[in-house]
Amino acid sequence: MPRAAASSDRRQTFFSRLLEEHARVFFFSLGKLWQNPAGTLLTALVIGITLALPAGLHALINNVDKLSYSWEGAAQSSLFLKDSVSAERGKDLARELNARPGVARTTYISRDQALAEFRKLSGFGEALDILDNNPLPAVITVTPMHKQSRDEINALVTDLSNLPEVDMAKLDQKWLERLYGIIDLLQRGVMVIAVLLSLAVIVTVANTIRLDIQARREEIIVMKLIGAPNSFIRRPFLYTGLWYGFTGSVVALIFVGVGMAALTGPVQNLAGLYESNFSLSGLSFFAVLQVFGAGIVLGWLGAFLTVSRHLSKIEPH
Repeated sequence: MPRAAASSDRRQTFFSRLLEEHARVFFFSLGKLWQNPAGTLLTALVIGITLALPAGLHALINNVDKLSYSWEGAAQSSLFLKDSVSAERGKDLARELNARPGVARTTYISRDQALAEFRKLSGFGEALDILDNNPLPAVITVTPMHKQSRDEINALVTDLSNLPEVDMAKLDQKWLERLYGIIDLLQRGVMVIAVLLSLAVIVTVANTIRLDIQARREEIIVMKLIGAPNSFIRRPFLYTGLWYGFTGSVVALIFVGVGMAALTGPVQNLAGLYESNFSLSGLSFFAVLQVFGAGIVLGWLGAFLTVSRHLSKIEPH
């Protein structure tokens, strides 16, 4: 029992010392950066601009996606009824479909109404007068409920097209599908840009840490002479890279916030012209955490790579 207690005390002492050492280096590295505010700010600005570009593009694409999502209500399905379907049956069918799950509303357009609308919009009124019969079918327009996926809307249209009274069903959302394709392409492009700019952040931090290592070369040699391990020497530089990534993330979020604020007014004015209440939204809480996580990880990684490379080249003679 005494041996177990002694072993437990040693483990607690080890972890407490390790925690104290990390806390000391944590604040020591922050103090080093505070002593050189100009250089720290310049590095943070470079990292912030690099991180702000993909973050800002991500926010804009999310707003476009949200806008297209609100346009899904404009995606209507037109059910062209067979000529044998009477007007009474067409109205009853419209009411039946209106009570169907996934359907927001339906509108029945008779053959006479369809002809009158076509006559008004086409400008071929005199030419239509020579026709013996009305060639236009009755139509039921079906508006799907909001917040449905594209697959659910397509499944609904497929079911409606199989009704015995329906001759043909057409979904009027080809333009929306094209918009979705453009959004998917832009999202892939942002991912590629984010990867390339992540490499730029790593290179920026690595170069800054390399200069710091060269400036503290004599100090590192002295620490190695008195027996300091590489892990002890490496630790302050790793925390420095972490701080660079953190401050760069703060700068990036400031840039994104300022950019979104600058676009809010013009976007609201444009939305007002189309009688829409759409407004820009900034980065979500999860996206903000992603920016901080990316900055910290990339800063630490850049410091780790350059310290591991250059520290082994500095040896006392």
